Amino acid sequence: MSIVAPVAKEASSRPHVTPRISVVIPAYNAEATLLQTIDSVLEQSFTDFELIVIDDGSTDRTPARARTVRDPRVRTLTFPHAGLAVSRNRGIERSTGEYIAFIDADDMWTRDKLEGQVDALRRHPSAALAYSWTAFVDAEGKFLFAKAPCWFEGNVYADLLRNCNFVASGSNILVRRSCAIAVEGFDATLEAAHDWDFCLRIAAGWSFALVPRYQVLYRISETAMSANAVRAEANCRDLCERAFRRASDLPGRLRAETLSNVKQYAAFLYLSRTTDANFSREAGRKLGDSIRLYPRTLLTRKTWHLLLTWSVLRLCPLRTRRRVVMRLLRAYGRWSELWRHDLRELRRALRRRSQCGTRHE
Repeated sequence: MSIVAPVAKEASSRPHVTPRISVVIPAYNAEATLLQTIDSVLEQSFTDFELIVIDDGSTDRTPARARTVRDPRVRTLTFPHAGLAVSRNRGIERSTGEYIAFIDADDMWTRDKLEGQVDALRRHPSAALAYSWTAFVDAEGKFLFAKAPCWFEGNVYADLLRNCNFVASGSNILVRRSCAIAVEGFDATLEAAHDWDFCLRIAAGWSFALVPRYQVLYRISETAMSANAVRAEANCRDLCERAFRRASDLPGRLRAETLSNVKQYAAFLYLSRTTDANFSREAGRKLGDSIRLYPRTLLTRKTWHLLLTWSVLRLCPLRTRRRVVMRLLRAYGRWSELWRHDLRELRRALRRRSQCGTRHE
């Protein structure tokens, strides 16, 4: 595995001053959301960064839209299509900052994301990677629900395995550039779960730092790469096997719990993103496998939420299932707001952002 860097067309000049952070946006046919993503970066309270848009051979107006942004910190590079992992590696290769942050071309950040994560790494000089909490939005950028808070810091290798990547996505990562290069970037041989694999390899040698705030807005859509539940489960299972070989001293119970959570993740993909007529059978089978692998998962709220969703959707006609899923996710999000003040503030911020629109349209 290596970080590859073929010749590219550069759309804007390189900043003369070395920035503190290099932000990398891999973009493939992302014309509908790219400018929202770029805006969420340019609006950061921490301003000492460069923004590198890696156009991965898009066939729509993605590169043209990126080039409408008039900001000296932004440059757009166009390559032949090679996939998400290679695009991120191309960004690493061309980065100049002390830190690198990644954000996919359909996701967004809150205004304080970079500032909070840089401060976390300053407070924890032994840490290589900072992460925050993740909320999920729909195709229009409206709040759906939030991932349950986690509090893992320091040596997180076992927790990262057990919880099936609590970092949630590559859009959450701020990593020291030297560490990203030391682990040779993202594994382009994988078809999915590149971010979990990358985080595991970082966690094997360095500690993590947490920003306990919702700062990452992950967009759920039927066209998202993670929508392929079969591929995602297979890659996650392979990653688990590789990770347990890397750390053979981990307890056997952890292996069962990890594989159980992988099955739950696959069930969630079937329930939330897949509209195939066989979704009910597959989702139910994955939930059954999860419980058989680790029966204590029945004690978790997440398991009962998935079982409830599966039960409700079995009663719905196929044509209505997508709408029902989104309503269930919104209902869960509104329930979460009853006991989390920060989620109410996040929803208001998203509403204001939606009203303001995209600056570069």
